Amino acid sequence: MKPELEEILPQVSKPTRYLGMEWNVIKKDHRQIAVSFALAFPDVYEVGMSHLGSKILYHIINKREDAVAERVFAPWTDMEAKLREISFPLFGLETGTPLADFDMIGFSLQYELTYTNVLNMLSLGNIPPSQAKRGPGDPFVIAGGPCAFNPEPLADFLDLVVLGEGEEVIGELLTLLKDWKEEGSGNRREFLLAAAQIPGVYVPSFYRIDYGDDGLVLNVEPLVAGIPRRVEKRVVADLNEADYPTAPIVPYMDVVHDRAMIELFRGCVRGCRFCQAGMIYRPVRERSLEKNLALTKELLQSTGYPELSLTSLSSSDYSRIRELIGHLKAHYGEGGLRMSLPSLRVDSFSVNLARETEGLRKSSLTLAPEAGSQRLRNVINKNISEDDIQEAVNSAVAGGWDAFKLYFMIGLPTEKDEDIVEIARMAEGLVKTRTPKGNRGVRRVTVSIANFVPKPHTPFQWVSQVGAEELLRRQELIRGRIKDRRVIITGHHPDSSLLEGIFSRGDRRLGKLLLAAWRLGCRLDGWREHFRWDKWQEALTLTGIDPAFYNRRQRSPEEVLPWDHLSPGLDKGFLWQEYERALAGEITPDCSFSSCSQCGVCPTLELPIRLRGGDDNFPKIMGPVD
Repeated sequence: MKPELEEILPQVSKPTRYLGMEWNVIKKDHRQIAVSFALAFPDVYEVGMSHLGSKILYHIINKREDAVAERVFAPWTDMEAKLREISFPLFGLETGTPLADFDMIGFSLQYELTYTNVLNMLSLGNIPPSQAKRGPGDPFVIAGGPCAFNPEPLADFLDLVVLGEGEEVIGELLTLLKDWKEEGSGNRREFLLAAAQIPGVYVPSFYRIDYGDDGLVLNVEPLVAGIPRRVEKRVVADLNEADYPTAPIVPYMDVVHDRAMIELFRGCVRGCRFCQAGMIYRPVRERSLEKNLALTKELLQSTGYPELSLTSLSSSDYSRIRELIGHLKAHYGEGGLRMSLPSLRVDSFSVNLARETEGLRKSSLTLAPEAGSQRLRNVINKNISEDDIQEAVNSAVAGGWDAFKLYFMIGLPTEKDEDIVEIARMAEGLVKTRTPKGNRGVRRVTVSIANFVPKPHTPFQWVSQVGAEELLRRQELIRGRIKDRRVIITGHHPDSSLLEGIFSRGDRRLGKLLLAAWRLGCRLDGWREHFRWDKWQEALTLTGIDPAFYNRRQRSPEEVLPWDHLSPGLDKGFLWQEYERALAGEITPDCSFSSCSQCGVCPTLELPIRLRGGDDNFPKIMGPVD
């Protein structure tokens, strides 16, 4: 460790965040390596170290003899102050290499309120935040993740954007980067031109955005011949063949998800209309039972974790989930391995799975009805009934749970007060649940109220967002209806949700707002103690940007959306049809149980459609729909 760090680390909170000496860490001599890559997560260590995508890329890059990947996270405010005080640059954890000495820096964009952290990390690394001001000696700054499907607010700061899954495209980019470095011209434009030919790679500076007098996007036009008008996402077709990290880094401090993780499958065909992940990660692709078991064996041996998380967008939808759990219990049960299913449907089947995995360890059980009334659940295509919810709680109480956490949203399209008060009625009804013999019941129900934020590439991408005062009123409407002290209400503050909404569906004109807010001191905006709405309001005034244009305006189906040239494979007509079905309160069936919903993903990406099978509960493969 460099002497300067040895001196300042005892003076900051949680110095373990910055040591880079964990179990399974990989260190390489940069002087012996052709290309170097900084995996930059724009949040603090304990959040970033829980991110599976970063673990996968760390493993893939470091498998190459000609490449090295190191990690860098957003420093906490005390560490930032120390770094600036001694003029010490932000660095890769593994070797302390300054950020500016890497060839490429890749940011994982998981959440809009981390955008100021991107600028702050570049500044701390002595890298010009503006891509137009970077020269031959500066790293290329790229981004991926869910927010990359509308990276326009960050367009001024990014050289490249990767749409979709990174396992294959990262290798193609690194090989291109190696060849470009060996060629030795140092011409950044040449590299970007070549990178733009790689499927799934978007170069924002190669596209011109035309705006009308009313501020709407008129057109998105490529400025360079030979690059696509519409960039299609990358998809790994066969997860069994995809690289997966079986010796991930084991932190020495507590992190958000401190356990081994096996990714059962990707995608979701439930079709919840508010859910961006359920749309952009289509189609569903499973790892085989045999592959998951083999990966688990290696993972547990290399990490020593006592807990295994079976992860996906809806873990109980894995076609062989019961067999998998049975095998894991038979092989590792005596050793005390704990299993968790972090994403469950609201039904008794899922609760029974949780009973099988959690055993005697009964923490609170989390369920997500999302809306209080059946009418509104139909609007958002959350295909569960109140009977399903009650049956799930009955099963859980019988299995020994006495504490529940229920996730709801307010501000959903078409929401009325009668929908909102149903949240309170449901919570007070569920807290009265007891076993058939009446000897056990519910001790606590925690109701978590999130504010709905419309997201790109969803059926609700056109809707207006409910204002702050109205969201607060709706929160209080729920609180006022709760009389039972066993029901606890928690809520998100509307100001941060509104800012999230502005950047979620914004265009590249928001770059000046982001820059102004960062210069005023905004960073770590996802942490309530650091969120400064007053500074954001000042930045809005300085830049003359009207936030209502971005989040309070209903958009028309004819409008060119800022992200229309970036495709997750979904047909825009399908999304509009789903929006119209939402307004009519119509359900779209789950396409893993019925016919294809014609979303457009499988034909567009030339992939087979994976459907849930019959009584044997095995997935079946069908050809693309005409």
